[in-house]
Amino acid sequence: MYEQTPDSDHPNLFNQQFFLNRRGFLAALVATSAGLLCGAPSFARADYAASSGLQRQVAELLGRMKAGGLIGANERTAWSVYDFTTGKKLVAINEDAPRQAASMIKPFVAQAYFFEAKNAPGRVRYTEDVRATMARSIQHSNNGATNRLIDLVSTHSSGRGPRDVEVVLKSNAPTVFQQTRVVEKIPANGRTFRNLASANDYTRFLISLWQGRLPYSEELKYLMGLPNRDRIRQGVDAMPDSVRVYDKTGSTSQLCGDMGIIEARNLRGQRVPYVFVGIIERPDSARNYATWITRRSNAIRAVSNLVYLDMKDRYRLE
Repeated sequence: MYEQTPDSDHPNLFNQQFFLNRRGFLAALVATSAGLLCGAPSFARADYAASSGLQRQVAELLGRMKAGGLIGANERTAWSVYDFTTGKKLVAINEDAPRQAASMIKPFVAQAYFFEAKNAPGRVRYTEDVRATMARSIQHSNNGATNRLIDLVSTHSSGRGPRDVEVVLKSNAPTVFQQTRVVEKIPANGRTFRNLASANDYTRFLISLWQGRLPYSEELKYLMGLPNRDRIRQGVDAMPDSVRVYDKTGSTSQLCGDMGIIEARNLRGQRVPYVFVGIIERPDSARNYATWITRRSNAIRAVSNLVYLDMKDRYRLE
């Protein structure tokens, strides 16, 4: 995976005109993970987002960034914003179109293992070793650790490798992983282009995760909340340090993305969470990866900045 090197994704390189303002195991793990995906959860529809003022603002910002070269004319994007407070989808742009998943597939692989652990607790155990492997996969985006998890899922399934991950996900939560395709492990060179998911898949997954509808929800949320380099909070001027993020980035020479839950607080100290997903995909590999991934990362930060300012106005956030 072309996960960014320490100097290839620096937020301060962004052209500031596009920002609108500056600014041991968990206790009782199994018990807190008991809220399973029982029945089909209700997911927000895109028709509300179509009339959203925020959707129009995001579309206008994307147009300006394309005109300014932060997003290429031949590049495809997908965006989704879901407000937990109202249960409404505020932004839905190309959200059902499958896009390359890159490392954003890694929490899905972990979730597949958690489904197996829930369904066969005597045969599939969530050990300290598995937990450390998941942390390497999600927090540090370690490709070898992800491939190890894929092997574990397949061993406890039908032995078909990556495809077993997709089968496990869709057999346990078919309403969530609708456009997800898992067909390859991550090659040694990190160039994984064939696994797919849509912005709406990530949104449905994150909604279910936050609401405790998936097995081991609290544990996976913990893993996604470990300190890392993200594109939806770090370098986003409007966000104060008090904002928490549970996310996973994805980076290749053809894909720049981030999907996560932002947990903000209003002036009364109450939590105001929302989902943010941003994906930028190009049809071929970038010649200068470092420059391309930095500019697209900052394009995602610009949209995240705009969304936070809108949420700040709605809920009097910090």
